[in-house]
Parts: sequence; C-alpha cells; structure tokens
Amino acid sequence: MRRIAQFFKVSPELFVEAMKEEFPQYTEDDIKDLYDSLVLPVRATKGSAGYDFFAPFSFSLPPGATIKIPTGVRVKMEEDWVLKLYPRSGLGFKYRLQMNNTVGIIDSDYYYSDNEGHIFIKMTNDSNEGKTVEVAAGTGFAQGIFLEYGITVDDAAEGIRNGGFGSTT
Repeated sequence: MRRIAQFFKVSPELFVEAMKEEFPQYTEDDIKDLYDSLVLPVRATKGSAGYDFFAPFSFSLPPGATIKIPTGVRVKMEEDWVLKLYPRSGLGFKYRLQMNNTVGIIDSDYYYSDNEGHIFIKMTNDSNEGKTVEVAAGTGFAQGIFLEYGITVDDAAEGIRNGGFGSTT
C-alpha cells in the first residue's frame, strides 16, 4: 500500500476562530480543551478504505437540521491525490445523514491555503422517519477516502489555490 498523505491539526488559533464563528456558545477555554482532545483521522481496521473523522464535540441533529463542523484537521498529500469525504456508512443508513455537498473533495493544494486547509464537514439529517442523530464527542461521524486521479493530456491549469469552497472558480 502506497503512503501518500498525513493528517495534522490546524493551529490552535485557527480552530478557536472557526469554533467561535460556528458555535458562539463555547468559551475560549472550552474550545482550547476541545482542541487538545482532537483525534486525527484513522482507519478502524487494516482492510478499511476510509479514515474516520471524529466529532470534536457532542451534537444532536433533529430531522431537517444542518450542522457545519470545524474538524480541526488538515491533510498534506501528494499532488495527484484527492481526499473524498462521506458520512459514516451507518449514520447514512440509519438516519439519512448526508453531506451538504454530496461528497466533500479535499484537493492536494488545499493544505497550503491561508486557512491552513482546515477541513469543515457540513451535514444534514435528511431523515424522513423522524429520527434524531446523536453523536458523542470523539465518535466517528464522517470518513475520508484517498483516491489517485489523472488529468487530460492538454491540461494547462496554472492557478494557485487560496481558500476553500469556490476558491478555484
């Protein structure tokens, strides 16, 4: 198996900023404690394709509700690879938990952005059975799979990324 990437935490300052923006109910001390307890994504078994992303805090998501989670995680990977993000299979199956952008795409150059390549995961509980999703802090809620990709023979892309959503067009 080829080793092509490594996960890191974003800086504490960037995590505090992102959490304050999304979850103002947390104090700065609370956020620093959350940062200290962040767990980098890992595979559960030798045969797992996906790296589990763990909830930095507990959350409850009733049907129709959406949450945008600052994971505190960034990833450095080789140039011709991409990290694709999905909900954990069980959560999608049991609750119709879905990524708001269907599949999250983390490009290799995102790591070098001003936001340190901070990975956010925005999900919606699309349950049509009235089920509320309960996720405890430290529980896997999303998974990322690395895939190699190619480009066309006449590709001439020269742009340099700086940012996340919509930064390349």
